[in-house]
Amino acid sequence: MSRPRFILMIFFATAVMILTAWLRISSSRIFYQYRGATVARELLEQQLGEKQVEVYRLTNPEVISESSDVSDGSGTDAEGTE
Repeated sequence: MSRPRFILMIFFATAVMILTAWLRISSSRIFYQYRGATVARELLEQQLGEKQVEVYRLTNPEVISESSDVSDGSGTDAEGTE
């Protein structure tokens, strides 16, 4: 085996190892960015759901009348039944 061919093989093997390490690092970084965005989206969806329930409670008159019936402690609804 000639010396230039040996040097070329060493150079090629080194380049392949560097490329492999770079791809693994990039893959990990992209995965963690993706996972962070997914977690943030899930948190925002949960907060949105809570806000929707809150808005629903504030705008729905049935919920308001039910909560006032429960808070008066009588145990009966507006029609006088239990």
